[in-house]
Amino acid sequence: MADHQANGNLSDANLSDANLSDANPALSLNHKYALDRDCTTLSRHVLQQLQSFSSDAQDLSALMNRIGLAAKLIARRLTRAGLVEDALGFTGRTNVQGESVKKMDEFANQVFISAFEQSGLVCRLASEEMDQPYYIPENCPLGRYTLLYDPIDGSSNVDINLNVGAIFAIRQQEGNDLDGQARDLLRDGHQQIAAGYVLYGPSTMLVYSVGSGVHAFTLDPSLGEFILSSENIKIPTHGSIYSVNEGNFWQWEEPIRNYIRYVHRHEGYTARYSGALVGDIHRILFQGGVFLYPGTVKKPEGKLRLLYESAPLAFLVEQAGGVASTGTQRILDVVPDQLHTRTPLVIGSVEDVALVESFIQEHSREQQEREILSTKG
Repeated sequence: MADHQANGNLSDANLSDANLSDANPALSLNHKYALDRDCTTLSRHVLQQLQSFSSDAQDLSALMNRIGLAAKLIARRLTRAGLVEDALGFTGRTNVQGESVKKMDEFANQVFISAFEQSGLVCRLASEEMDQPYYIPENCPLGRYTLLYDPIDGSSNVDINLNVGAIFAIRQQEGNDLDGQARDLLRDGHQQIAAGYVLYGPSTMLVYSVGSGVHAFTLDPSLGEFILSSENIKIPTHGSIYSVNEGNFWQWEEPIRNYIRYVHRHEGYTARYSGALVGDIHRILFQGGVFLYPGTVKKPEGKLRLLYESAPLAFLVEQAGGVASTGTQRILDVVPDQLHTRTPLVIGSVEDVALVESFIQEHSREQQEREILSTKG
């Protein structure tokens, strides 16, 4: 009787397993493969990309882990922003850019500072919200890294519950910076050793590069971990999307207006602009196209800051096979003359950026020809 019952139970178990397997063929996959695929965390992935367990590789892995921690804390705040006192609205002060500071800007900036004060690796932080770099004296004797970041990109979207983001870059400190001027940061974008962004949307995503491709992680709230979701992302060579604030049309130089007229007159182009740089770049990274934030006639230098907006995104997009320029110069070659240097930005698919640049080049040639004719006349 016992044997019969045991055999019956065994048969039921086998039947149950068979039904499960039929209902979900994925259960028959190798468990080790499933674990490697589904549970690659951010810190582990960085070490895999660097193919090293050296102290430098472990430092970079720890730094990315700290960025991930800051992103989790900010994401938690954003999801509850409408319910938490003093989470929305303005602080009443303006930052070094002359922009009104939102409460979420201030909160996110402080989160990054707090996260890296405990790292032991970062000596300086520089952000859109601070006039000068923030030094962490207890880290500086050993911490040889600088974090440059925009804590909340697209903060005008926060109060209306639209997507926002954060942008970051990591640089290694050069020299001792004894005078506290951080002059070694005034170098081109090739000095970045890692860069990326965080996108706070329907899910929270972190996209980064350490110079060996572009990889995306999605925050799994049940695990509290960023899990690899897309590896070795490649931007299409051409896309239908152009992303630009056309409300500034009459403030732009003529070549940019000519480009906009061109895409209006030709089929196959679609305008998409969210008001959050990270959101627009994320779309173009996966779908192709071009993002533009050109200068204006009155402010040809543009609005975006080179060190913690344009250069990190240029590093990332180039790693994905795209292009980033000012319209006349590669973004990664631009050398800033101050911490908050601004630059125009044309970034995205190779063919689409080239098309924008062709209008700028044509306008420049026409100007030169007119100047030659006027001197001869």
